[in-house]
Amino acid sequence: MRILISPDKFKGSLSAREVAEHIAVGLHGIMPKAVLDIIPIADGGEGTADVICQSQGGAWISCPSHDALGRAITGRYVWLADPGVAVMEMSEAAGGWRITQEERDPDSANTYGVGEMLLAAASQRGNEIIIGLGGSITNDGGFGMARALGYQFLDRNGRQLDRRVSDLLKLERIESPPNLVLPGLITASDVRNPLLGRRGATRTFGPQKGVNPDQLQTFEDSLTRLAEVVARELGCDFRDTPGAGAAGGLGFGLLSFCGAKMKGGFDVVAGMINLEAAVARADVVITGEGSLDGQTLEGKAPAGVAQLARKLGKPVVAIAGCATEGTRTRAAFDRVIVLAQPPISREDSIKQAGQLLMERARELASALSATTK
Repeated sequence: MRILISPDKFKGSLSAREVAEHIAVGLHGIMPKAVLDIIPIADGGEGTADVICQSQGGAWISCPSHDALGRAITGRYVWLADPGVAVMEMSEAAGGWRITQEERDPDSANTYGVGEMLLAAASQRGNEIIIGLGGSITNDGGFGMARALGYQFLDRNGRQLDRRVSDLLKLERIESPPNLVLPGLITASDVRNPLLGRRGATRTFGPQKGVNPDQLQTFEDSLTRLAEVVARELGCDFRDTPGAGAAGGLGFGLLSFCGAKMKGGFDVVAGMINLEAAVARADVVITGEGSLDGQTLEGKAPAGVAQLARKLGKPVVAIAGCATEGTRTRAAFDRVIVLAQPPISREDSIKQAGQLLMERARELASALSATTK
């Protein structure tokens, strides 16, 4: 039997590769003759660059940058010399993992460091930059990124605006950099939200980043003003484009200031690592993520793996840290296996994820062996 193991990360616990390797150990203990293909997957969130690097044999390149609060850091991205593609994650510079809960300041948090990383990658003179949009701590519509690229944001008196998102309320004019040269940009994201409105960046994701209820309208008005002036000055209007609200509106910024093309994160990663061919070779497909819930079907990696498996007539199993009882989510898979089974709490399952993955994989292997006898 040939088994494809293609999970996403278990956020806060294990990387996608670590999840896959623990599953493989458990399977191999019961099915020593099975052929196991380990191909970790991602959907544009944290871990995307690592998954592609491991699959394609890329090299990590370091570059100076700044985090969301303007502190100097060393960022990194993946360089694939052939075909000349840089792969990065916006969270490397402007991710929540770099900011403590106490440090959160959504009005000051910005994507300037993302722009610095884009310029560093562009200096490789490659053909394309792929940027994953997951894990952001910012809500600036790409304002900071654009400033790093050389765009000037001016008030009615011609003064440059500061880094605060609320300063965008005073925006009157945008001047484009005269010599900006970027390769083609592809955004990779599982988020389909627009920039503004009830499902927009601020109202949907802002509270997760520290935006208080009394600040929501200020942030919404700031991004609305940015969209209005971009439409007037740059002649493009992406505020309603699905995915423009990704990463606090960075999707909108990349579309507006960089001419980026927006693609589903899973589709980008699956194409880069030739996942469909691996699914076609398999007899059984195993995927998973930390939390299997209603959002799983909204472009998340396990749902993408399941869709490929269904398309090719392969049984697909999901292993998750926890899972909701939603029938639509569970129906996407032939079987759902959960780590956090009573008396094990969700918190304990996170701490013991590696061991529990091996145990659940052994249970799955026993069931698979029984069906082949």
